[in-house]
Amino acid sequence: MIKLKVSTYYLLMLLVALLASCTRDASTGDVPVVTKPFVRLLTNQYIQSTILKRNVYYNVLLPKDYDSTKKSYPVVYLLHGYGDNNTAWINGGYIQYYVDLYAAQTVPMIYVMPDGYNTYYVNKYDGTFPYMDMFVQELVPAIDTLFRTIKDASGRAVMGYSMGGYGALILPAKNPNVFKTSVVLSMSFRTDAQYMVESQDGWNSQWASNFGGIGLKGTQRLTDYFKTNSPFYYYKNSVPNVNLFIDCGDDEESLIFTSDTLHDMLRNLNVPHEFRVRNGAHTWTYWDSALPEALKYIGYAVQKISYSSTVSQIDVGATIPSTRIISETLTGSSINFNVVLPDSYSSSTTQYPVIFVLHDNVGANQNNVSQNLYSLLSNAMTTGRLQTSIIVEIPFQTTTITIDIAQQILTQVKAKYRTVADKSHTVIIGNNAAGKLAFELTSQNLFSTCLLFDANLDDNSTTNLSGVSYWLDICESGTAYNGYHSLYTSVRQNQIAYEYRVRQGTPSHQTFMNGLNDAVGFINVNIKN
Repeated sequence: MIKLKVSTYYLLMLLVALLASCTRDASTGDVPVVTKPFVRLLTNQYIQSTILKRNVYYNVLLPKDYDSTKKSYPVVYLLHGYGDNNTAWINGGYIQYYVDLYAAQTVPMIYVMPDGYNTYYVNKYDGTFPYMDMFVQELVPAIDTLFRTIKDASGRAVMGYSMGGYGALILPAKNPNVFKTSVVLSMSFRTDAQYMVESQDGWNSQWASNFGGIGLKGTQRLTDYFKTNSPFYYYKNSVPNVNLFIDCGDDEESLIFTSDTLHDMLRNLNVPHEFRVRNGAHTWTYWDSALPEALKYIGYAVQKISYSSTVSQIDVGATIPSTRIISETLTGSSINFNVVLPDSYSSSTTQYPVIFVLHDNVGANQNNVSQNLYSLLSNAMTTGRLQTSIIVEIPFQTTTITIDIAQQILTQVKAKYRTVADKSHTVIIGNNAAGKLAFELTSQNLFSTCLLFDANLDDNSTTNLSGVSYWLDICESGTAYNGYHSLYTSVRQNQIAYEYRVRQGTPSHQTFMNGLNDAVGFINVNIKN
């Protein structure tokens, strides 16, 4: 009897729910119409492609308010990597979670995730699988028909990772009347030099199958079809009017070199673009960490707003007391420098590592920027992010500070204060004009670690000093990008320990401080007690 009552109750509740989900047809006033619940994530959708003679599957993520408005939305085409399929951005990238998490940084958009097979999103060289034609002539029109989209290039963006990063670059580049915005993450492609030395098996299966030249070696691989699809040729011959954002991790085995070479070429060609190099490798962790800024960039682009170049300001922490700052003068000269001792210095007999800073104030107020520098490093020591050390700051003057002078200052500091004598406990930091001198000083075998921030490096800067670890940090609009690319290339080729960063903005004291804050962990790993 109880079971019957319970069952009857649930039947009544189900009837109420069904009635609540029904409306009356306005034409008759009587016929109930069941309205389906709104589903944001549509999977296993497909178009019947005449061009490819097959069904092409895709998934769609709709904005939260899609069902409650009549607005038209921008569209972002999300492209997957080699060996993946149209489910990758859902199952690997958790795109719905991140779109909602970073909603405040962008605008509501429709996300379309097509199956790219292993095509590199181009037409196959022999005409047997014209994927790009299908994408532009069939997929995009189908999406515009099925959904409320902004039906012009300004409302369309393409974002992809790895093989999809190349697709995100080449689709807008070759079809700027269809796509206006390109977001390229860890692009899988090759420079000519990389392409020519690719393993034969990898070459035949991954590259020649799409771009032609199966079985070829060396320069023979540089087919005309490859060149028409290579950004290193394409951008030299035709600069598309697209918004371009490129991001790649510095721990990528080969792709970071490809992306950095492309950035270097685009700078030389004066092609506007955003470029980021952050810490990370070829993983979803890295690509997901790119989304806050990538989505923000797309949001600006589809609204036709110039992307902001304003950089954030880090918190340097509590201002250190002036009693810890000692003003020194180099013996026999009028050259001044500052020494900042640890809190524990007077109450211990410890010998301390030395952080040696050649400080170009980049036109800012010297006292303020020096105080910020000391506070940042000292507070990092207090919180345990950085080993307790002596800070030596030389306010940089181009005409008076030379390699010899810097060496004399370091010698005087080590003679007067309790420092650890060997180079493994000594770090050098330099920014802007002072950064070039800091780099030159590394050849004197005095430092184990060298950190350069927008250093004014010569274009052909290189190193083979295996005993030095490098932190190379530059703004995307920094003037020494050729020098950084050359130095970065040499440390990679010589298997020297390094970290590489390219950050947003124009060189300033703020970008130096932001970079230094990021580098604290690197200093801590490389300096020794």
